[in-house]
Amino acid sequence: MAKDKNLFAVALITSLFFIWGFALNLNPILIPHLKKACQLTDLQSSLVDSASYIAYFLLPIPAAQFMKRYGYKGGILLGLVLFSAGAFLFYPASIVRNYAFFLGALFIIFSGAAFLETAANPYITVLGDPKSATQRINFAQMFNGFAAVSAAYIGGNVILSGKTLTSAQESAMSADQLNTYLLKEASSVQLPFIIIGVVVLVVAILLYRTHLPQIVEEGEGMELHDSLPLIQRISALFKEKNLRFGVIAQFFYVGAQACVGSFFIRFSERVAGMDEKLAAIYLSAALFAFLAGRLVGTFLMTFINPVRLLAIYGITNVALIVISVFLHGKFPVFALIAVEFFMSIMFPTIFSLSIRGLGSKTKEGSSLVIMAIVGGAVFPPIMGRVSDLTNIQIAYLVPAACFLFVFYFAIRNLKVKEVKLSVSH
Repeated sequence: MAKDKNLFAVALITSLFFIWGFALNLNPILIPHLKKACQLTDLQSSLVDSASYIAYFLLPIPAAQFMKRYGYKGGILLGLVLFSAGAFLFYPASIVRNYAFFLGALFIIFSGAAFLETAANPYITVLGDPKSATQRINFAQMFNGFAAVSAAYIGGNVILSGKTLTSAQESAMSADQLNTYLLKEASSVQLPFIIIGVVVLVVAILLYRTHLPQIVEEGEGMELHDSLPLIQRISALFKEKNLRFGVIAQFFYVGAQACVGSFFIRFSERVAGMDEKLAAIYLSAALFAFLAGRLVGTFLMTFINPVRLLAIYGITNVALIVISVFLHGKFPVFALIAVEFFMSIMFPTIFSLSIRGLGSKTKEGSSLVIMAIVGGAVFPPIMGRVSDLTNIQIAYLVPAACFLFVFYFAIRNLKVKEVKLSVSH
């Protein structure tokens, strides 16, 4: 009976990996959808990513302090409640068709996700036999990949209508006709996000009724709440040259990851002439390539130095994006699908290289590398602005520049022979 309860707890914690992975990978669907429904520029539509990723920068330390006082289970429950509340807020946001309302709802969703991510990894490692902890966490992280593919496919079919008006068609409509069309477009998010909100609440109720072990040691390394020690510790950590470059590399990588996926549908529409529903299917294929790339990359690391592989993948992605910028038709879309494959190993490899040799400072150094996820909030608006000034193809030079820095970071670390990959994103 105890074993059955433990397996049930593992299943519930594993579901958290799917929940935040599904939400984050709806962004590439929401960006073109809200651009259309709220009549936005590319720069404005990119704020979907900013509202999501900024939560990962602002919330980890408050989440850690909350969990220190109320326990990790309390933090998970608060995260689920926030997540569910943000999902439900999509309903009134769609009724008033207010973009700021949508962004606020997204920020609440990902504030909840920040709590969930802070707690899920330590919980999944202690639930069960310590000998199989690594297998459990890697199994759980696979659900992030499944969530990504599912989000693109389901979101593309349920949220996107496949109908995009040209400027001439909009001009030919009366104000009432245009408003009716836009409200209908905005309303397509109502049912999916209500379902998401209900499912997350059900998980919260089940977790509330499930016994989870306390994790005392996870508070270590998170004592950054006192302003003076925070400044001192960050200053000391940034004297570690490899960590400093690693934080910057992770900042650029996550920015590139967000840019490549978020504008994929817009790119496919403009460059390959696809409608948004077909583009969403290709996006699903791209995210499946990311999942496959992680499996293939992990296998290749048994034969090839992970740092060398990171360098090869980094420069390959620069070349693929340059190809996608200057060619036309479907080939550039296939090039972007390949980019997803080759960026699959980058987050865990950069993370592991960044914290190498930190010793007792490892956990604090790790928190800085995780906070570098804020790159996903910074680079999509830059790319959106470039797109507004030029076109969506030229704008893809932004993630190309990001991958160039990842390549440089790998070259700096080529002498490293062994890398322990323990973190996934």
